[in-house]
Amino acid sequence: MDLSTLKPATGSTKKEKRIGRGQGSGHGGTSTRGHKGQKSRSGYSKKIGFEGGQMPLQRVVPKSGFKNFNRVEYKAINLDVLQHVASKMDITVIDLTALINAGIASKNDKIKILGGGSIDKKLDVKAHAFSKSAKEAIEKLEGTTEIL
Repeated sequence: MDLSTLKPATGSTKKEKRIGRGQGSGHGGTSTRGHKGQKSRSGYSKKIGFEGGQMPLQRVVPKSGFKNFNRVEYKAINLDVLQHVASKMDITVIDLTALINAGIASKNDKIKILGGGSIDKKLDVKAHAFSKSAKEAIEKLEGTTEIL
């Protein structure tokens, strides 16, 4: 090996298109912009949603409905899912970390426990919200519910 045989690793370099460096480069003259028109000029930038003078779609379609920006989105989890997680992981305390480890929730989810299905084991459940039926079912088996 000597200095005359050195070359960059394959895929590490890319031949870039050198624009506006004369006719010999193959990209001289109009510099790949074509002839005349707004897009050939320097400083051109198209506005978002611009449709060439036609009325843009966002202005044609009527506004409708109402979006409540104070709405709290919950990840709904039924009791039978809690039962499955508790038996699979052999735990009695179910909180956010247990649900994340089980792959049911992500760390930013707010969790609401719903009363679907049934449980047959005493569980200590910690969540952001509980339905009335879920709370009754958990407390019937002497489990506890804690709101985070």
